[in-house]
Amino acid sequence: MFKSFILTGASLVALTGVALADQPAKPMFMHGVFGGRPQIAATAKPPAALPTWTFDWTYKSKKYHALFVGKKPTTGKSVTIPVYIIPVKLTYKTTTEDPTAAEASGLSPIQYTVDSPIFDATTNYTQGGTNVGTTQYEDAFQRAALWSTVSLKTGYHVLLGKPTIEPEQSFTIPAADGGSGTYFGVKVITADINWFDAQIEPLLTSLKIPANSLPIFVTTQTYLTSGGCCIGGYHSYTGTQAYSMFTFIQTSGAFSQDVSALSHEVGEWVDDPLTNNTSVPASCGTQGNDSLIYEVGDPIEVDANYGDYPYVLNGVTYHLQDLVLPPYFGAPTSTSVNGWYTFQGTNFSVCQNGG
Repeated sequence: MFKSFILTGASLVALTGVALADQPAKPMFMHGVFGGRPQIAATAKPPAALPTWTFDWTYKSKKYHALFVGKKPTTGKSVTIPVYIIPVKLTYKTTTEDPTAAEASGLSPIQYTVDSPIFDATTNYTQGGTNVGTTQYEDAFQRAALWSTVSLKTGYHVLLGKPTIEPEQSFTIPAADGGSGTYFGVKVITADINWFDAQIEPLLTSLKIPANSLPIFVTTQTYLTSGGCCIGGYHSYTGTQAYSMFTFIQTSGAFSQDVSALSHEVGEWVDDPLTNNTSVPASCGTQGNDSLIYEVGDPIEVDANYGDYPYVLNGVTYHLQDLVLPPYFGAPTSTSVNGWYTFQGTNFSVCQNGG
């Protein structure tokens, strides 16, 4: 699966040698390394500044483990991860898509992102009658994932700090790496993911992004491509820095609508910060998207509405993607809230849609 990139989710087939315009739109997310960098070894350790712990479980007499962001839940301690948002303005031929530009509402995709339940902590999450907290979306998800412990150690949280908005970065997509078209009913520009990653990764150094943080690159009305369209976001790791990107699509109901792709990628960063949690049951490689990795968003993206659920905050309807809980990867059902396999209670079996 590892080449210069890794496909996850709804598209596992590398679509090479075929014109992009001839390919149907497929909702995709990606993880791993890009532009020819080697994949990070499964034994790699994160920067000491990034708090992580190892979640261990047993399934069918075999032991598994995954590296998660945060403190061990038995400590009942809370962590807050600094966040840096980097807006990326892209131009292809005569079309420019700018995430800092205001929509008809007067707010920009960047402002909508900052105001969303990803960072706002005033939404209450009651899952199947169990109140897991009034908090941020990803924190509620992680608390639900580890509810057998968290319900007793209620101080446990994995929170995102108030985002620091970095200066907008502008790039022109070369003709060989770009395109335009209508996908999921939305007119967008497209950019090759390897080209895109090669532009943004050096910014982690030039902008002096600290290793203990989560940098998030944001585009709008843009899909990334890898032979075929359409990639809504990805998360990666340089060896010293975990980072992510997502595209904010401004049309409700479309793939990667508002912050749905961000909810996917931050959830996967929390439970796979180095993109190398490959200790999962073998059935994850023989079912669904056939990915042997602990990715909590990919198994859901093929569901109706791309796995998105509406949440209204301050009069704005945001769409947040459901995410799988530890029992999906074979952990005891006693681990999660209500014994659920997903945050929204989807009835799954172990590795049903791959990893």
